[in-house]
Amino acid sequence: MKYVKFILCLLFGLMFINAGLDKFFHYMPMPEDMPDDAKQAFEAIMKLPWLLPLVGIVEIVGGLLFILPKTRALGAIIILPVMIGILLHNCTVAPAPPGIGIAAVLFFINLWILIDNRKKYEALIS
Repeated sequence: MKYVKFILCLLFGLMFINAGLDKFFHYMPMPEDMPDDAKQAFEAIMKLPWLLPLVGIVEIVGGLLFILPKTRALGAIIILPVMIGILLHNCTVAPAPPGIGIAAVLFFINLWILIDNRKKYEALIS
């Protein structure tokens, strides 16, 4: 189970590092069949020049922290707001089967790590 957790956390972290780097270097192509609502949402986000770099930094830092077992609890907290945004976007604006499935799996991995590290968070909520 220890190795499964490490591999899932490694892949989770690498996905977010990749997504964060794409916010700066734009090397992943935009999907051709994007719904109009998703295009409008992306255009609105692009009007705020500081938003994508901020999300990119959070994704990179959260992904790096998520990979390392010692900092995984902090990485899970840092990446949670981005993960909730991804899940809500895929449920409301772009509800396509592959996107929502990947978002749900990533959300449950994040949730698993949060629950697994709940004792580390007790000082924050007491």
